[in-house]
Amino acid sequence: FSYFIRLCLEKILLQCILQSRTLSGADAINALRPFYFAVHPDFFGQHPKEREVNENSLKRLNGYLENLQKPGFCSFKPTQLTFYVREREPNSSNVQESFSASGFRAVSFTLHTRDLLSTVLDILNSCSLSTEHVQSLSVNSQTHKEANSTLNRPIKWDKTYYSFTGFKDPEEELEQAQRVETTLISWLGDNEASAVKKLKKSLPLRKELERLKLELCHQLQLSDIRWQRSWGIAHRCSQLHSLGRLVQQRPEVLKNVKGRTVVFTDCSGMSAAGHIMLGTMDVHHHWTKIFERLPNYYKLQKRLLFLEDRISQLLGGIQVIHIEELQPLLTLEEYYETLDSFYNKLRDSRLPFHPRSLRGLQMILESDRYTPSLHEFGHFMIPTVCDPATLRWFIFAKAQEARENLKRKEEMMVTEKQLIDASTEKLSLDRLYKEPSVSSAQMIGCCKRLLQESLPYLQGMHLCVSHFYSVLQDGDLCIPWNWK
Repeated sequence: FSYFIRLCLEKILLQCILQSRTLSGADAINALRPFYFAVHPDFFGQHPKEREVNENSLKRLNGYLENLQKPGFCSFKPTQLTFYVREREPNSSNVQESFSASGFRAVSFTLHTRDLLSTVLDILNSCSLSTEHVQSLSVNSQTHKEANSTLNRPIKWDKTYYSFTGFKDPEEELEQAQRVETTLISWLGDNEASAVKKLKKSLPLRKELERLKLELCHQLQLSDIRWQRSWGIAHRCSQLHSLGRLVQQRPEVLKNVKGRTVVFTDCSGMSAAGHIMLGTMDVHHHWTKIFERLPNYYKLQKRLLFLEDRISQLLGGIQVIHIEELQPLLTLEEYYETLDSFYNKLRDSRLPFHPRSLRGLQMILESDRYTPSLHEFGHFMIPTVCDPATLRWFIFAKAQEARENLKRKEEMMVTEKQLIDASTEKLSLDRLYKEPSVSSAQMIGCCKRLLQESLPYLQGMHLCVSHFYSVLQDGDLCIPWNWK
């Protein structure tokens, strides 16, 4: 009889604990507004790599928050998340203008809380965002604190009670969950079955995708077909089928695509790198217009190349380049305007660079920075608003370091490829690749550590080195480059 009384008391206590949570789902959303404003993917339009990381992390965070609001929810796994948080200007009072366009920072944290209030506070604190507004969202905040000290406390049953009934000790379970950090071995063990199931389901579509891609590349004499985002295999097949139908309906409009690369993106046009962009939300009519405009795009591209050459001459022979993986996806028109503005500024300043003194060096122009910098791969990252005198001093001061970085880049690329091949073979992977936001140095370190492990779970799998753990919809396994 006492056993059933105890069960009833536990149920009553659980209801009290749930009622003591002071934040509703709507309150949690309101409390997290500063966080959403700092990490929302829409604000990272010019940074596709960081945008993708935030998109994936937000999906996992929303799932975590939804689980917390489910009636009777008690079991959970600690969730590790990574976000790129936009930086604030130090002295800005306007919320809409308080984030600096000059950069952002990466923040990683693990959620293991069981109520909305604690979760919201953990998120805000982890991102160094204010939590003062959270208290004002709930008139019962003080009640919550009192509930935490009284109601929100497990019953101290004797350990023999849990041994006899077979129930888990909630206090011991909570302590265990907080102590345990996700490891690669444990995560693969928990997610292998799900990934294998999704991968097997996607295999026919993967073959279809490869067939369609090869067929269209051969038919149109394209250099390549790519995708801006990590769309699923089914989505990609659908896009290629759509392009194939246009080829059948209007073959004459595709006569000027020979040797070009087609990229499926968010908008249609031509990219700064000279690739044909087909917006996935656009209909055939829009695509047809882009193909018809190709001759005009090619003329603009020639003018763009001329501008790059003129800038190079004014800066001692330094080469102006555009790196798709490191720069936002700009249209040809946007990039031309950027080059033209920068060229006019240089021409008027008449900087005294000796001809060809900087030959062999590289630079990229960026419109979202304010100070010049040198990338680990050796190219200069120059803001379009950079003062010419500051630019000259910076390039001269960093020229030797830039040459050393360029040489190290070549060595690093060779090492990275060798380690990827070795890891693929040792782990019997079908494919090993990385997200663009993962640097070569991070990938090299990750592969070296993978080679030291015995991971039978990975045989025949597709492994993506990323910033977080995830199983993609087509069975690809994502692991953080700094896995434990």
